[in-house]
Amino acid sequence: MSALGLPIIDNAVQDANRWINEVNAHVGWDDKQRAYRLLRQVLHVVRDHLNVDEAAQLGAQLPTLIRGIYYEGWDPSRTPVKMRKPEEFIAAVQAGFQTDPLGDAKEAIAAVFAVLDAHVSAGEMEEVKQAFTKEIRALFGGVEA
Repeated sequence: MSALGLPIIDNAVQDANRWINEVNAHVGWDDKQRAYRLLRQVLHVVRDHLNVDEAAQLGAQLPTLIRGIYYEGWDPSRTPVKMRKPEEFIAAVQAGFQTDPLGDAKEAIAAVFAVLDAHVSAGEMEEVKQAFTKEIRALFGGVEA
């Protein structure tokens, strides 16, 4: 018997916790709440930069609860928000951390992309990354600029 009575819900919670724990480990924190906020903020910045079709294709590959986080508050009529410089991407991520700014934002962003790279198909991640400038792709870690 599952803890909540529905295996699909239990699995969704486990998947979300796994992703958050992986972000936490990659960035070297011991703060799941902060890791959740980082994952959420980077997903939103990426989503808002993509065109609607590409945003939906990425969303389709995310686990159920992570997908809900990804789509939370999305207004497709306001996208894509185009960024050309790494500083713009970093500022958009930092906007979610106004009261406690990220120390090394580049490392934090790369941590989220390491988790995405581990769980989303290589082809989809390549399409997502190619939507950004070469300079911004350099933030994603392990990515050929």
